[in-house]
Amino acid sequence: MQLITSIRSALTAGAAAAVLLTGTGGAVAAPAAVPAKATALPAKATASSAKVTAPSAAATAPSAKATAPAAATAHSAYGRLGPLAGLSAERLATGDLVAAAKWGTGGPIDDPAREQEVLDAVADQARRLGADPAATVRIFRDQIEASKVVQRGLHRRWHADPAQAPTTRPDLNEVRKEINRINGELVRAVARSPHARSAPSCAPLLTVAAAQVRHERHLDGLHTVALARSLRSVCDGA
Repeated sequence: MQLITSIRSALTAGAAAAVLLTGTGGAVAAPAAVPAKATALPAKATASSAKVTAPSAAATAPSAKATAPAAATAHSAYGRLGPLAGLSAERLATGDLVAAAKWGTGGPIDDPAREQEVLDAVADQARRLGADPAATVRIFRDQIEASKVVQRGLHRRWHADPAQAPTTRPDLNEVRKEINRINGELVRAVARSPHARSAPSCAPLLTVAAAQVRHERHLDGLHTVALARSLRSVCDGA
């Protein structure tokens, strides 16, 4: 119940952030108010009603117990999906460094050779972990595209306002070492989450996780859009 309460709170607080994955916002209708007159029962009727309703209340006890497995399942799924959102945001942060390393060099954002190297490496790691290499590659294609969203966005920003452009250039080889480290953690997170990623609750729980990451990391609009792009294929059938 504590997890369900936390998720409901996060959904309420981050309702606007649900556009991360859905791309659209939707208002949730409040429950219809019960008319005041309908709440009052005649005094004579309450005694007999109490006799009738008592067994019904007792009959609901088993259903309360039945919610425990559902809560445990939601807790487990959320625990598997949260790291995927967090690591995706961490990987996106390296996109800032890659953008700075490429800034002013005239080099392209796209690097097909490097991208294929990453995809081959994560597919091989997935096989060794007993994970689905095709699903892993699909998720990492989104990770790569999300990084390019950040890089292109920053380059446009710096072209428009050179005062914001970086004054130093990071060593791209060192940046890629950090990316490789995060890639390894991401593959392990993918390997640990097949059931969570295939569950019907994947999309809403991932939305909550992404909204929490966005809040914790204070992501701007560019990185929020990129985070949504990075998570597009996390849920099976997405």
